[in-house]
Amino acid sequence: MLNELDKELESRGHRFVRYADDCMILCKSRRSAERTCQSITDFIEKRLFLKVNREKTRVGYISKGIKYLGYGFYIMNGRCRLCLHDRTKAKFKTKLKELTGRSNGMGYEQRKAALKEYIRGWMEYYRLADCKSFLEYTEGWYRRRLRMDIWKCWKRVRTRFKNLMKCGIDRNQAWQWANTRKGYWHIADSYILSCAITNEKLERAGYPSLLGCYKELH
Repeated sequence: MLNELDKELESRGHRFVRYADDCMILCKSRRSAERTCQSITDFIEKRLFLKVNREKTRVGYISKGIKYLGYGFYIMNGRCRLCLHDRTKAKFKTKLKELTGRSNGMGYEQRKAALKEYIRGWMEYYRLADCKSFLEYTEGWYRRRLRMDIWKCWKRVRTRFKNLMKCGIDRNQAWQWANTRKGYWHIADSYILSCAITNEKLERAGYPSLLGCYKELH
């Protein structure tokens, strides 16, 4: 239905990109962008008889908060590059938090499979974005979530003591930490649990790495 919009934009000489009903038009100045936004909105509603979502329609500088299909934009060395929009980052962390939560009823294997599927699909979709620094920061938080989840699964003192011993922790330290009353999130960032459940052990157990997936695609 929007083929006529494409033709109209081409006839006006606009630079634009459209995917389904998401469209971004590039102009040289803010005043030009505001005039174009109004005229194109009128064209869509009065000529094509379609409704424009006013809440999602905006005029702005390309590198200051503009979002298109989940991507953001920034300028480096005079060139425009792709990055992750802030809302995209927030949604990604919210989904990871959901998948690594104990209240979702997932077992170990189901959780690993769900994480692999989601992270791989997300990486494939956003593979064009410069997001290595974001993933480096998020990786630490994500692994802490995994350790917290595993620690919660070791509910009983005896189970925690036994598993800490299996992970190479000294007997006295293992017994001391197995009986600790500190919160799950605090324990997940402790030296003892980082030594017991290392990053390498998490990967060998089948938990996907954010940076690992990123490097595979790049």
